[in-house]
Amino acid sequence: MAQVLEAPRTHGTGHDAGQGHGSHPPTSTGINHRKMLMWLFLASDCMFFGALIATYTIYRGRAEAVPEGAGPFPHELIDIPYTSVSAFVLLMSSLTMVLALAALQKNDIRGSRLWLMGTAVLGGIFLGGQFFEFSEFYHEGLSLQTNMFGATFFTLTGFHGFHVTIGVIWLLTLLYVSLRGGLKQEDSLDLEIAGLYWHFVDIVWIVIFTLVYLIPYGVTEGEEPAEEAIRILSLGRGFVFGLF
Repeated sequence: MAQVLEAPRTHGTGHDAGQGHGSHPPTSTGINHRKMLMWLFLASDCMFFGALIATYTIYRGRAEAVPEGAGPFPHELIDIPYTSVSAFVLLMSSLTMVLALAALQKNDIRGSRLWLMGTAVLGGIFLGGQFFEFSEFYHEGLSLQTNMFGATFFTLTGFHGFHVTIGVIWLLTLLYVSLRGGLKQEDSLDLEIAGLYWHFVDIVWIVIFTLVYLIPYGVTEGEEPAEEAIRILSLGRGFVFGLF
């Protein structure tokens, strides 16, 4: 009796071609579902920071409209040159992040590790600078309870610093995985998603730096705080849209 020989079924039979083990198929938009989730998270985080920035903007016009002795006030504390250096360091970390991803996509594992470590180091320098600034402000008498400026300033910049801390931990984790051989060219999406988060944090800092440090304090003569808030938010919105 003739025997019917069946060809052995290879691993992955039944799956779409091009989707090997551990692959992540795209969504209906054509974007990988993990990247889509990151974009959705960043959109929600954008609204979160938008609320903090709006609150800060509304009250910034009243920062110095308090009784004498309720300071210190913004003009007495803010050091634009010092913070400009910190902002430059954080912005340069976006460049090193791009170089780390480009190196990994070219299968330059050593280069990706070096640029990834450089990004984490720059992020750590920024956090160290922010900690020093917070310490100086506190020694000068500014805290969350001092006045409206202290409450809104520490809340806004503190939450941004928390996001940077998460980013640095994420980058160090990826570096550790890479050193153990777990981050290869085919895993570049993992680094790309981390890069999306890191670039978002950098863009948010540009807005915060402009609003908190560069725009002069005090209500313009004849202008109510609410009107000033609308004016500044309009400027900030135009600036952010210009970045994209």
